[in-house]
Amino acid sequence: MIDVFLERDFDRPLGSQLVRSLTLAAQPCFDLHRIHWQESLLARDGRRLVCHFVAPDTESARIGLRQAGADDSSLWGGRVYDAPGLKAADLANASVMVERHFAAPVTLEAIQALEDAGAACLHNHQVRFLRTFFSLDRQRMCCLYHAPDAESVRLAQRQAGMPVTRTWAFQRVTPAADSTPQP
Repeated sequence: MIDVFLERDFDRPLGSQLVRSLTLAAQPCFDLHRIHWQESLLARDGRRLVCHFVAPDTESARIGLRQAGADDSSLWGGRVYDAPGLKAADLANASVMVERHFAAPVTLEAIQALEDAGAACLHNHQVRFLRTFFSLDRQRMCCLYHAPDAESVRLAQRQAGMPVTRTWAFQRVTPAADSTPQP
C-alpha cells in the first residue's frame, strides 16, 4: 500500500460537507480497488483541494477515482513524513499548506536542510512544521503547518529562502463528520 494524493482546482467553491458526501458516495468504487480515504484538505475559499488516499498503487487509485467520476489528471504517489514527536492533536491543528514543485528531483534531506537553516524565521512568525507529502518522483511536495494565517507562513518561507509554489489556508475534511473544524 502506498500514499496517493489527488490535487483539484474548482471554478465554483466547494463546502466541506459536499467534499465529504461526494467522497463517501465513491466508497463502493474505493472498496473495489482497495482505496482508503485518509483526509482531504480544502482551501478556505473552497477552490483548491488535496485529497490523501492509501491504495495498493497509483494505478488502482486512478482506476477507482475514474470509476467514481473524479478527475484524476493530477494524481501522484508519495510518502508521508511527520515532524519528530508529532502527536495527533498537533496534526489536528494544521491550518496552512505550502506546495513546492521542482524542475528536477530533489532529496528530502536537501529541503530539510533549508528548512532547518530557516527555523528561526518559522519561529519568529509562530509557524510550526507538522507534515510533508513528498512525491515518489521527488518533484512535488506539500507541507502542512500550524500558523496564525497563510501570510505568516508566506513571510517565514520567503525569509528562510524556501522554494514555494503556492501557500493557502485549509480546513481538514475526514470520513468522520464530527472531525472537521469549521471556519
